[in-house]
Amino acid sequence: MTVTSPPSPTVDDPRRRRAILIAVCVALMAVIASVSGLNVAQQQIALAFGASQSTVLWIINVYALTLAALLLPLGAVGDRWGRKPVLLTGLLIFGVASAAAGLAGSTEVMIAARLLSGVGAAMIMPVTLAVITSTFPESERSRAIGVWTGVAGGGGLLGMYLSAILVDVASWRWLFVLPVALVVAAAVLAARAVPDSREGHGFDVVGSLASLIAVVALIFVLHEGPVRGWTAPETLISLAVGVAATTGFVGWELRHPSPLLDVRLFRERGLASGSVSLLTVFGVQAGIFVVLFPYFQAVLGWSGLRSTFAMLPMALLMMVASGLAPRLAERAGGRATMATGIALGGAGLALMALLVSVDGGYLSVLPGMLAMGLGMGLSMTPSTEAITSSLPRSRQGVASALNDVTREFGTALGVALLGAILSAGYRSAVDSRLPGAPEPVRGNIANAVGDADLVRAARESFVDGWQQAMWAGVVVMALLFVYVVARGPAPSIARGRSASDTRGPAPSIARGRSASDTRGPAPSTSPGAARLSGEERPRDVGVEEGGVAGQ
Repeated sequence: MTVTSPPSPTVDDPRRRRAILIAVCVALMAVIASVSGLNVAQQQIALAFGASQSTVLWIINVYALTLAALLLPLGAVGDRWGRKPVLLTGLLIFGVASAAAGLAGSTEVMIAARLLSGVGAAMIMPVTLAVITSTFPESERSRAIGVWTGVAGGGGLLGMYLSAILVDVASWRWLFVLPVALVVAAAVLAARAVPDSREGHGFDVVGSLASLIAVVALIFVLHEGPVRGWTAPETLISLAVGVAATTGFVGWELRHPSPLLDVRLFRERGLASGSVSLLTVFGVQAGIFVVLFPYFQAVLGWSGLRSTFAMLPMALLMMVASGLAPRLAERAGGRATMATGIALGGAGLALMALLVSVDGGYLSVLPGMLAMGLGMGLSMTPSTEAITSSLPRSRQGVASALNDVTREFGTALGVALLGAILSAGYRSAVDSRLPGAPEPVRGNIANAVGDADLVRAARESFVDGWQQAMWAGVVVMALLFVYVVARGPAPSIARGRSASDTRGPAPSIARGRSASDTRGPAPSTSPGAARLSGEERPRDVGVEEGGVAGQ
């Protein structure tokens, strides 16, 4: 006899739902802000510890690497052991580790604290989205996801701006006061408002280990390839390990009765198109940041704080558009909203490529930045919902983690590729304008100082490299647009549901279900992809093969 458990309940009280949303968004802000916050304090950290640039980069990157590596396994832990206790435990670990980093007296302590912060963040981040998808009714879930997406997309830049202020007025150690304060606030709110929800299914240990190794190895390649060289032994070894671990993960998941992530689900249009869209959009966004900051600082001569402030209009518009996207999707559909956002993002890249100049200043890039912010906001929310609605409620922690891993991979990929195009274009332009230029100048525009002609030529060369990177981004966004139009999420029946409907994420009409079907979202149209373990399906929604359990 199959033992069943009730589904994760939605919350009927609107005030409590608002408290839940605030709690998870505050927790998410702490995690996101810590990804980018230390970037503004690299020089101060190096001076404080007498650290090399490589060590400083490891202090910054070990957090993001640990976070990305543990997202999938710890997302599954939240599904199994309870989302609220995992969230509160993650907040405790993250807060203690952040405080330890702020008080660190050596690079070894600092790296250890940042690694522990990544563990806590990997417990927090997937659970925040899983709490939304498991507690909000269908009629409000899209808007709640839009708020979450806005914080995830724009929170990093806001965190960087606040971090820049703290570094300027105090010291780099004060950077860790912000995440500790956010953690305390989130823990108080979560303890009061967030309900506990868990699903009884097995834990895939082998799949978790394989995913951890694959993510670490592949992200290491993307982070270190541009620095160490794409053909360096450590880069090639990491690539081989990553490919082998990914292959092993896929093979294991295809055979396991209760996989960490059923890879057959990627045949489903929503999951595939949502993942590809997020990967690409976050990659382009990260690449834009890599290009914009040196433009503001090396070409326009701005400070780090002023450069960060100049990025805020794009971040704020992105957050607003993320909140508006669900309403647009209700009227036009998720696929049309995603495609519109992607088209606007591509148009923004084209505007920046066409208008940017040495003498044009900030106004030459602002229209493109605004179009990018609007486009990214419109595309990210329906992409996130497409991912979470493609997996059953019992796997929402894994769905949320997959969403987050996709973002991390996109960010690393965008920085590596667009950064490489910018660097190659700049070096080529310098060689044509300044034959025999010093190697430091050929390597980085920041080294072009002193002689006015040298500085002018370096700045013009940077703009040339900028334009090449932007046009490459336009091509990528155009390909993504075609893909989403052809293979985007199928129309959902969610728009026809009543506000009182409390079921899980809506299945698409393409899966062939009727609106009265009370099961959770079907994974796929294919028999293999639809397979869930015999114990998982009734535990997900309490439904036996012949009808509702207990009838």
